[in-house]
Amino acid sequence: MLAAHKFEPEVVDKKLVASAMDGSEMAWVLQTREDGLTEWLPRLTHPNGKIETPVWMPLPGSQQIFLECPIFEALFEGTRGPGKTLTLIMDFAKEVGKGYTKAWRGILFRKTFGDLDDVVRKIEEWMYQLYPGFKFLKSKAEYAAVWPTGEQLSLRHMKDENDYSEYHGHEYPWIGWEELTQWENDKAYKLMMSCCRPPRPGVPCRIRATTNPYGPGHNWVKRRFQLPAMRGKVVREAGTTARVAVHGTLSENFILLHSAPDYLMQLREAARNPAEEAAWLYGSWDVTAGGMIDDIWDSRIHVINSIDPSNIPKGWTITRAYDHGQSSPFACGWFLESNGEAINLNGRLVGNVRGDIILWQEWYGTTGRPDEGVRLAASKIGAGIKDREEEWNLRGVGWNRVHPGPADTEIFNKASDRDGRGPSDDMEDEGVYWERADKTSGSRKRGWEMLRTYLSNAIPDPEGYREKAGFYVCINCVWWLELCPPMPRDDKDLDEVPDSYEDHAADMTRYRLNWSLPGMWRSGF
Repeated sequence: MLAAHKFEPEVVDKKLVASAMDGSEMAWVLQTREDGLTEWLPRLTHPNGKIETPVWMPLPGSQQIFLECPIFEALFEGTRGPGKTLTLIMDFAKEVGKGYTKAWRGILFRKTFGDLDDVVRKIEEWMYQLYPGFKFLKSKAEYAAVWPTGEQLSLRHMKDENDYSEYHGHEYPWIGWEELTQWENDKAYKLMMSCCRPPRPGVPCRIRATTNPYGPGHNWVKRRFQLPAMRGKVVREAGTTARVAVHGTLSENFILLHSAPDYLMQLREAARNPAEEAAWLYGSWDVTAGGMIDDIWDSRIHVINSIDPSNIPKGWTITRAYDHGQSSPFACGWFLESNGEAINLNGRLVGNVRGDIILWQEWYGTTGRPDEGVRLAASKIGAGIKDREEEWNLRGVGWNRVHPGPADTEIFNKASDRDGRGPSDDMEDEGVYWERADKTSGSRKRGWEMLRTYLSNAIPDPEGYREKAGFYVCINCVWWLELCPPMPRDDKDLDEVPDSYEDHAADMTRYRLNWSLPGMWRSGF
């Protein structure tokens, strides 16, 4: 664990004091200016007694820890306001003037070019003061910070992994990512790792990033750094680089809070929903962070306890839905539809409105890596579905309580090189049948709207009553709960989910909600 305790500051007579790892005393003195206002000014006392007044000095706590972190891959995460962006810039700049000259080069990414404006502003504000002769190039050919001793930090935008080809073969001993959760997946991040190498022996290499928990990439960042459980602890997994997350909070930034005492209130008022407020103010990773349903999703309402198969009322209907995948995950879900006969789950009535739909069980065909499927043959998937239903005592010889629900129409495509057979035929050989999901024009948007409608209907009025059927998810459906609540909205079409998002469990769900149980069961069931 990183030694955060070494940087606990102490306020003594209007002076905040902390100790750095090299034994220096870092101090901020509260002084009164000529205009009558007060401000904190840095002062550094070296072990030899020499005192200097630096232009900039990291604040004790997360800033100092991040800058002195020896781990190859480090993430500065937390609330808004601890100075993450400037600290990221300083992490590159701290190697300037150490003799690496042009060998010390880095690249800093944001999701869009316009997002770089704040980074450029901070670079220009501080580097011109810190380094005489510094210049920032803003030509079309080069957008970079250049130091007089030859070091260079390029600023670039990377929309997704498709932009990686521009950097293939490059070498950057320092790679930085600003607001990492703005990338929907880890593909670009991991591809650029191949470029993090030294141009010559002795040049240090590292990857650094900042983020707030709120964003479309919430899930993969949380999973990669095992947050919040592994804050300050080094994550070591076989076949991956060592990495660590440093947690910063607004309360550490006493300089900002002194100059803008209402900043906390401003953040609270600016947050668009409770989840964004929890991320901005508290750095909470236990938030839904996206856009498609986060404004209506409430885990206290929509998540229910697991239901034992023997407790499913005979009047309830059991169906399943399926989204196909090979290189990407497949998603199979089993849904309960209530006839209005409520069941009691530890004191909570569930299914008391006719038509309530519950995602009861799931099977998600993933390797555990983002959007990577297990490449299981359709016949094996069919056999796995059958095995599960037998295990739950929902089918036997000649009978099956599970109605064949909607499936991705891709499984009905026939392959010319397989005697006209398709995945649906392979599944039928295992006794698993499907209806065709609605994939007509506009069906995706109708499906998302149905999901929002069902979730809204699940929320009772102030007196605790509901009239329309709602949608609920059992707590054992862990992949659905990880992937669906944070679904983002597409920047170009706010009624859609981005193509790059891992939406297979959500697709399976919208197939079911956008489908009605036929009047007759398929023959033989």
